[in-house]
Amino acid sequence: MDIRKITPALSVSPQISLQDISVLKGLGFNGIINVRPDGEEDGQPTSKEIEKLAEVSGLSYVHIPVVSGQITEDDIRAFAKARASMVGPVLSYCRTGTRAVTLWASCAAANLSTDAIIKTADEAGYDLSGKAADLDARRDAAAGAKVAPAPAKGGPAHDVVIVGGGAGGLAAAASLLKRRPGLDIAVIEPRDTHYYQPGWTLVGGGVFSRDQTKRAMADVMPKGVKWIRSAVARFEPARNSVILESGDEVTYRALVAAPGIKLMWEKVKGLKEALGKNGVTSNYMFDMAPYTWDLVKSLKGGRAIFTQPPMPIKCAGAPQKAMYLACDHWKRSGALKDIEVEFHTAGGVLFGVQDYVPALMGYVEKYGAKLNMMENLVAVDGPNQMATFEVTDADGKVTTVERGFDMIHVCPPQGPLDFMKGSAIADEAGWVDVNAETLQHNSFGNVFGIGDGCNAPNAKTAAAVRKQAPVVANNVLAILDGTSKTALYKGYGSCPLTVERGKVVLAEFGYGGELQPTFPSWLVKGTKASGLAWFLKEKLMPALYFDLMLKGHEWLAGPEIISHAPLKHEAKDACDFTQSKTG
Repeated sequence: MDIRKITPALSVSPQISLQDISVLKGLGFNGIINVRPDGEEDGQPTSKEIEKLAEVSGLSYVHIPVVSGQITEDDIRAFAKARASMVGPVLSYCRTGTRAVTLWASCAAANLSTDAIIKTADEAGYDLSGKAADLDARRDAAAGAKVAPAPAKGGPAHDVVIVGGGAGGLAAAASLLKRRPGLDIAVIEPRDTHYYQPGWTLVGGGVFSRDQTKRAMADVMPKGVKWIRSAVARFEPARNSVILESGDEVTYRALVAAPGIKLMWEKVKGLKEALGKNGVTSNYMFDMAPYTWDLVKSLKGGRAIFTQPPMPIKCAGAPQKAMYLACDHWKRSGALKDIEVEFHTAGGVLFGVQDYVPALMGYVEKYGAKLNMMENLVAVDGPNQMATFEVTDADGKVTTVERGFDMIHVCPPQGPLDFMKGSAIADEAGWVDVNAETLQHNSFGNVFGIGDGCNAPNAKTAAAVRKQAPVVANNVLAILDGTSKTALYKGYGSCPLTVERGKVVLAEFGYGGELQPTFPSWLVKGTKASGLAWFLKEKLMPALYFDLMLKGHEWLAGPEIISHAPLKHEAKDACDFTQSKTG
């Protein structure tokens, strides 16, 4: 749980799990105020489920279903009433905690100064500076002045608003600032920690420590940007604005959407409950990667299963990497002969780019791993150590197969974030709808996408962002300046497949599986396992990520600029962009 204390009697947090409720009682909490509507996100516990367990634990419970970005006066009154009815400490939660802290702020305005409220929220990791006028009006109204609370309004338009503080959002901000220092950029990101997710494979392989893969968000946020520590409720591209969960509006001249991708643990029955015990693990979770290494070290015999769900997923090679590093350890320790290794993939091939398959198959055979194609993990029974797969045969017939395990490494199904589904800038599935080459939105000319949350058909890797960020930066500035210097993205992605400790198959490819090697073949032959590629993966890539990509240094990543395929501008003036279709 990410509990953030606001006052001695009130704390706020993002969504809690059912398992957290008994823990809250042990931490001394006496009540829960849930300010999130049911059904807002897949896998979200219902209000009834929370209420039932709260009652069992002796906790008071109130549900106030506050719509994201649309806090009403009734919501504020209901929150004040709920707090008054409970003896603290009380925890209030929503998706990120933003609605909870905003409700507290609105109630506290009658007794606390606006500066004190904003400072308190800031210390808890929430940016309520956009509520200053509203809080002032509430304080004046409470003092007897006939001043109504100010409605949320957008201030002066930022040059660029970036939604998302992951690899895509921060790399885009850094690339923009490299080209134009002083550009007015706002980054909307509620989290206070940034993760180098490609490193989690090496944590699970005993090479990295977990702490090597995280940094404080404040330390990686590009200097000169305005960091808005909030979550987005919805996009209003026709108005050049983004609505925050607090209801505040942020306006822009150009928007870069980098929402990322969602890990859908709930799509595998029993998986969320099983993780972290009984041999069930995943390198796709920061807290779980060390457990992978613990399992690998302790397993001396039995069956080890590694799974891969249907595409799309982040880094299509990561499920294999976990297997190869585990097998390498077992081989070195002499345990591999007593371990039955299985790789179950929902797809029909080991790797999507055929040029790299021979090298990978060589390691599959070396480790004696059994490949199981067209097998999708649908359930995990942790206590009984049983995995259930749906197996599709050549005729399309689906049957169910159960496999016992002593260890199972699971790559979860993945998809667009829930708040993107039905969004004005998303396609039908919920991905940011962009032109695959320019990364410009297909309907709104001053909107761009970057990273895992886009519908461009590239591999979803951090390496893809390294080539996307300069393209987006160039094309955003072209829109702002009204020029035709269009940059093209050719689908570059990279997957350093760690086939053993000390060797990597460095897969680099673009659209259509075209090989796009960074280095000459005499230095690194990507279709073969290489010790130099391992050095790049272990020693150089973390530095390339934190010290180059996130700081706007585009080593070997400069964009191709053309002039015969200009971006669509169709802007009335610098701040008024109409809908346009990318050609």
